[in-house]
Amino acid sequence: MKEEARRAAERFGLKYTVFEEGTDPTVVEQAYYAALERGKREGFYPALVLLDEYALEWLEEMDQEGYDRDAIRAGCQDNGKELLQERFREYTEELDQEELANFMGQETEGEVLNHFIGYCSFTDMTLEADTLLLEIPVENPWEIIAYLPLGGWNECPAPEDMISICKYWYEKYKAIPALFTHDVMEFYAPQGLNGVDSMEAAKEHYAFCMDRIDQGTRTYKVSELAAGLAGSHVWYFWWD
Repeated sequence: MKEEARRAAERFGLKYTVFEEGTDPTVVEQAYYAALERGKREGFYPALVLLDEYALEWLEEMDQEGYDRDAIRAGCQDNGKELLQERFREYTEELDQEELANFMGQETEGEVLNHFIGYCSFTDMTLEADTLLLEIPVENPWEIIAYLPLGGWNECPAPEDMISICKYWYEKYKAIPALFTHDVMEFYAPQGLNGVDSMEAAKEHYAFCMDRIDQGTRTYKVSELAAGLAGSHVWYFWWD
């Protein structure tokens, strides 16, 4: 374990397991699922954090900006649905009816994700950097955001909005914030879309992260994302 990663791990003041750069991600994923089950008995939720150089800078900025996890947790509201609806309207308001219909699309195939990929190197698909499996002592999974307040830059929702959206998504889909890098967030959705229409879910994903469609699909259409989400248990978001 690199010294910078060790210092970052200790900054959290939480129980953790470290997986070193180059580890087979299958091992890490299995450890996450085991911790998720154990957490139900012991009162925590696990989260994976990739400690590359950019994430280390992100964690340092958190300290410098004085994030108040109790304030973020207390500020969680029941307005996640409304936040996503407003963001979708904002991102599509300049489209006319024909353009909006084209953007929604009629694709029937899309990428299915059932494994975490945010911590993988593109060269050999092993861990890109040392990765922490944190045991976060929260009662509800959306409260993970109070410990890992990603967001507030570019089009990424602010932590205060993100925690409300995560609450909404857990109540609607049972989706759990699971993996964090400095610009990637992945959810584990054990029940998939939990009976929700895939186009409805894909619109929400686009509202949460425009790049999920704008840079993460072949056709740049909501329907392509929806087709993949229908069979996925991992949700991937990357903010450029």
